Amino acid sequence: MSLGLPLSLGPARHRAKTLYDAPMASPDSSESAARALGFHRFRQLDDRVLLTSQEGSWLMVSQDEFASLQRGELGKLEARLLEANLLERPERADVAASALSKRRPFLSYGPNLHIMIVTLRCNETCAYCHASRAAESDLSSDMSFETAERSVDLALASTSPDITIEFQGGEPLLRFDLLKHIVDYALEKNQQAKKTLEFALVSNLATMDDEKLEWLCEHRIQVCTSVDGPAEVHDAQRKLVSGSAHAETVKWIKRINGAYEEAGLDPNTYRVEALLTTTKRTLAYPREVVDTYLELGCRALFLRPLDPFGFASKTAAQLAYPIEDFLEFYKTAVEYMLEKNREGEEILERFAGIFLTKILSGQDPNYLDIRSPCGAGIGQVAYGYDGRIFTCDEGRMLSEEGDDTFLIGDVKSSSYRELMGHETVRTLAVASNLDGQPQCSRCAYQPYCGVCPVHNHKTQGTLFGRTAESTLCKVHMGIQDFLFKKLDEADPAVMDAFAKWTTVRPRDHYLHRADD
Repeated sequence: MSLGLPLSLGPARHRAKTLYDAPMASPDSSESAARALGFHRFRQLDDRVLLTSQEGSWLMVSQDEFASLQRGELGKLEARLLEANLLERPERADVAASALSKRRPFLSYGPNLHIMIVTLRCNETCAYCHASRAAESDLSSDMSFETAERSVDLALASTSPDITIEFQGGEPLLRFDLLKHIVDYALEKNQQAKKTLEFALVSNLATMDDEKLEWLCEHRIQVCTSVDGPAEVHDAQRKLVSGSAHAETVKWIKRINGAYEEAGLDPNTYRVEALLTTTKRTLAYPREVVDTYLELGCRALFLRPLDPFGFASKTAAQLAYPIEDFLEFYKTAVEYMLEKNREGEEILERFAGIFLTKILSGQDPNYLDIRSPCGAGIGQVAYGYDGRIFTCDEGRMLSEEGDDTFLIGDVKSSSYRELMGHETVRTLAVASNLDGQPQCSRCAYQPYCGVCPVHNHKTQGTLFGRTAESTLCKVHMGIQDFLFKKLDEADPAVMDAFAKWTTVRPRDHYLHRADD
């Protein structure tokens, strides 16, 4: 899965400015006399009821108020209903259309994220490895220079004005020579393509050295890694033959963050990105996980559930857990993070940040796994070490297990137009459009959510999925239930933290423009 780099700690891409531009009529104006409750979706949360509009504005009401609304009695709620565009009125459709177009600006662009698997070789053995790593000695899983250049050519052919090239593996630092060549080649070719370029490296950092670090800093490459919590958890599921994987990762996180500060960069914005994969072992350490990230100076923590790809599909008996257990872990960890925010320590949870940005601002941070339609093919493309092209990194992961459902071409023979027009790309756009999913179309969280057809295919054998049985749906709904209850409580300290979690901090240092 791509790191994605959303929200305040990631690049802002095509963000909307406001939820509504159309003027709102005053609730006591002459038009308000005969209004009726318009289209809405609803969800009961304990003794409260959440109402959401087609475009994502929302209102929380009591059970009695909801019953009155169903009888057509607006009462004192009329002003709030009008503000949420939940009342029938002449301009209702125009307001909704304007807000929806701002919520989904990514539909006007081609894929902006281009994942390049420079090698499948890795120096660590992770119990849940989603990439199906190859042995460090297996040179047959290295990408060639020719394949790399053709991959860059296709990435720069995208109609998106912003392009992120993300290096993954395996362990990409094992092919540092190729990584450097790709950056140099992309910068040269971009003189004609005129894109805004970013480069990101996803690495375990165990093969980092001072020379590599100097080059990465000089070329403004975003560095991302994995930290699975305290050392005893991390080292138990991420094995490094030469020593402690946790110790190496921590050492280089501190060194890289120090290099950023020495370069005069704002330490609140420019830090090593880190994410966590939650296994059964992790569930016992919600607070310790947060403390580990705080000690590293990390400003963000992504509490991701275990994915069913790669080695994780074979080790599920040891690593997997009921989704209810994950949600309890999630709530405990986030409550602790909110407590730390009250004490002045700034750290955000990324799942929450993604959903809150959509809920509170009407903007979409373009996190490709949680949007409608999803980013497979139309938001991201993954280039395998052997030149085969996939709709997304998850699709590439399945190919390593022998399932080529999401293979859409090859760098040697496929044109950009052929890739974007591929029947699989078009099918995934349909399968992940929540407006067309039977249960999703009725869900109050439809404006903020997204599905992953690749996950559906792997776990249920169908791209369209059965939402009621989807573990991913349970995660998304559980998190949004938790967040809306917090929003309804409106604790000032929590609302202040949420405001910070949805603040976009530009990271222009990482941008490469043709005229630089």
